[in-house]
Amino acid sequence: MTTTATSITRTINVTEVGPVGLTVEVRGDGQPFLVLHGGAGPQSVAAFADLLAEQGFRVLAPIHPGFGGSPRPAKLDSVAALAALYHGLLDDLGLEAVTVIGNSVGGWVAAEMAVLSSPRISRLVLLDAVGIEPEGHHVADVSGLSVPEIQALSFHDPTSFRVDPTALPDAQKAVLAGNAAALAIYAGSPAMADPTLLDRLGRISIPTLVLWGDSDRIVEPAYGRAYAAAIPRAEFQVLPATGHMPQMETPGLVLEAIRDWGLSPHKGSVTA
Repeated sequence: MTTTATSITRTINVTEVGPVGLTVEVRGDGQPFLVLHGGAGPQSVAAFADLLAEQGFRVLAPIHPGFGGSPRPAKLDSVAALAALYHGLLDDLGLEAVTVIGNSVGGWVAAEMAVLSSPRISRLVLLDAVGIEPEGHHVADVSGLSVPEIQALSFHDPTSFRVDPTALPDAQKAVLAGNAAALAIYAGSPAMADPTLLDRLGRISIPTLVLWGDSDRIVEPAYGRAYAAAIPRAEFQVLPATGHMPQMETPGLVLEAIRDWGLSPHKGSVTA
């Protein structure tokens, strides 16, 4: 079964930023999921969003402003601002009991959203998230690396995901360059972290599942364990034969882990 994504646009007023135009891909029906992509761009979560929708969830996958060729207001320049933007989106759409899933920088955004304790968010799933600075662990510095080198760090087996950037049309090259520029602004590349976040994770009060690829060489599993340890009652699970983007490489394992955690992939019902 396949799902059809509908693109919607919203203008969200963000404090100290102003109005922000936002494009959101919406799929399926049922309990809402907000799926936040990382630096790899919106296409890195598209197939997983389809998979969730096919299981009976309503999936919202926004494009971070500045990614995918979209405009980014100059004042929207941090992960905290993105978190505020998506809180505003949930308010604008009137959504309740939302599960937020984020990968990499999207996981950082999701964690910031959970720290703010929105009553609209009921659960949090972090997939190889960045954003913290645990002692002895850090995010790999990929600045200056070639695309194949980054892919080797990002996937257990990069064979199926290799892209030759020189073979892309100029328009796509421009989109990728825009993605990289936006990522650097939001995440403070190459640091990819907020030194205050680790301590603030203790404010998260909703059920949290932290999933990590055992072959992730961007942020190794020990970094993920530190993430989970900082969140009260968070559950941590390592996914075998998986790199930095589980939703791309082993989406079935991610879905199974979410189901075993207590979210049923059948019309969005939640088990106790």
